[in-house]
Amino acid sequence: MKTNESMENYLETILILEQKNNYVRAIDIATELGFSKPSISNAIKKLRAAGYVTIEEKTHIRLTDTGRAIAAATYERHCILSQALMRIGVSQETALEDACRMEHIISEETFLAMKRHHLAHQNLAQE
Repeated sequence: MKTNESMENYLETILILEQKNNYVRAIDIATELGFSKPSISNAIKKLRAAGYVTIEEKTHIRLTDTGRAIAAATYERHCILSQALMRIGVSQETALEDACRMEHIISEETFLAMKRHHLAHQNLAQE
């Protein structure tokens, strides 16, 4: 199933919350994203039907391997893009907001080129 921006944002949020708290509940996602609990419940049903998440202990949302792979790829894009934007002088707030939009539409070719450039720049800075 092809993911869309909304699904990727939910998966990325679940990954980040899981890293912080070791578990994720719908209320945690609602709080993080500023959405209503019914909206989150609807999204979780779709993510579960698509095989991206499972529900454990009735309330704990867990990423499946497929969901985790999508979330990790989306988060990596977010991190690289936001860091690249800040490196060229964009404010942190704007860089984070722009990266959140860009991470879903940038081509794989462009992202990989930016990632190579970013990593090369990091290696030079560390030397």
